[in-house]
Amino acid sequence: MTQGILSEILNYANRANPYPLYEELRKTPVYHDGNGPYVISTYYEIQSLLHDPRLSSDSRNLAAAAKDPLAEESEEEAAALPPSFLKLDPPEHDRLRRMTNRPFGPPHAPHRIDGMRGDLKTIVSGLIDNLGDPSEIDLVDQFSYPFPVTMICRLLGVPREDEARFHVWADTLAASLDPDPDADPNERQKTTHDARMELGMYLAGLIEERRKNPGEDMLSQLATGKGPEGAMSTMELLSTAALLLIAGHETTVNLITNGMLTLLRNPDVLRQLRETPGLAVPLVEELLRFEPPVQLLPQRTPLTDIEVDGVTIPKGSSMWLILASGNRDPRRFADPDRFDPYRKDVQHLGLGSGIHSCFGAPLARLEAQTALSELARRLENPRLLEDPPPYRQNAVLRGPRHLRIACDGIRS
Repeated sequence: MTQGILSEILNYANRANPYPLYEELRKTPVYHDGNGPYVISTYYEIQSLLHDPRLSSDSRNLAAAAKDPLAEESEEEAAALPPSFLKLDPPEHDRLRRMTNRPFGPPHAPHRIDGMRGDLKTIVSGLIDNLGDPSEIDLVDQFSYPFPVTMICRLLGVPREDEARFHVWADTLAASLDPDPDADPNERQKTTHDARMELGMYLAGLIEERRKNPGEDMLSQLATGKGPEGAMSTMELLSTAALLLIAGHETTVNLITNGMLTLLRNPDVLRQLRETPGLAVPLVEELLRFEPPVQLLPQRTPLTDIEVDGVTIPKGSSMWLILASGNRDPRRFADPDRFDPYRKDVQHLGLGSGIHSCFGAPLARLEAQTALSELARRLENPRLLEDPPPYRQNAVLRGPRHLRIACDGIRS
């Protein structure tokens, strides 16, 4: 194992195919070069740690000396808001997640996600109708990006006339998660800060309005909810709304784009999906294993010394859990580098596991199933114009920045 394997994983030159690096990494299930983070790359060890209460997601528990090459990226996300429940431990995490879940899913809102099927189909159909020239389509800019932002606007209750402004803020904040070595860091920081402030002020105004005149949307229910734990503070509500916007948006963009790229590389599977739309359900599960939108979870830290695969990891150390590597661990999945939507027992790590499993998983699954089945049905003879496509810089949220495709026409 080379000492520089972590820098190789972060190196943009390997973004299009990091899987050979992960295969090398799995030879040392707990990798530590003596200076940087402890890196866990095998399925069973990652799965166990995701359920281990001794592992913290709160960066305040990191030892000051813990070195993490991804820490700077994460700091760029920080705002003048308290941490979202994604970056908290119990009991604060559990309280906020429970409160957020009341208007989102069972048992209090059992039909919230299923009730979105009509909206999802309408948005997807409209975006495909407006793809324009079928000989030159950028699936990311024209479909994968606008779809989840439009959906999150409907979910939160952002008025239609404000959606364009909301899209701009969402795109700016999403871009801030993606390192850009060519950009002026000061200018980039200012643009991100301004977008965050404008979005925060907009959401604060919307929350105030919903407290006075609540509707059926999720923001109204969060703003007026009076469950057993009371109501969220305005700052907690702002953090939660920002989390729903960014986390829900970013992962779905990559899931849909990685999905279409994988289908175009596997034309037999694309044809099967066109002929059997129900295949979308197991296909998305295999996709979450094969090309997960979140490749790794950085900045986990043990609250006490813990032992993993015979290695003692000291309290306060920085840890990375490489979900995408665990998903291709041959000890867990037979023939792991083959994309097989008929694979049985796909208990992947693509949406995490344990208390921090992806909050928006039911919606992300439904969005990807709807998008991929409709693209397969309506695009005539779709094909890649560039393979591999240009990827985003980000090693954590990995996906193509553009996906240029052509097709012979668009079916109605």
